[in-house]
Amino acid sequence: MLTRELLATLIIDFFVAFGVIIGGAIIGGIGAFLIGKPPLSAMHDLAGSLKIWAIVAAIGGTFDAITNIERGLFYGTHDDIFKTGFMILAALCGAHSGTVFIQWIVGESLPS
Repeated sequence: MLTRELLATLIIDFFVAFGVIIGGAIIGGIGAFLIGKPPLSAMHDLAGSLKIWAIVAAIGGTFDAITNIERGLFYGTHDDIFKTGFMILAALCGAHSGTVFIQWIVGESLPS
């Protein structure tokens, strides 16, 4: 079940979600600096609010994931359900890791 292609997809999903959080927070911090707002505070706020978008970007949009889950439920291909679940979990781990990394840079913790 855990093929080489699936493992490669999970690694890519993790790092795409990680990159969305890191890149969005850093670029948003630069934008905040340019308009005279505190950049670290903006990075802190953006890291928390970009999490769901990082997951969506990593799995390639929610419609494909829902289609795969539907195929698994109604057509008996249960591997699709597990693959999609693992992809979402990898993206969630990447987004959380990016958020923790931004917390470490900023020096504040996000509310749970």
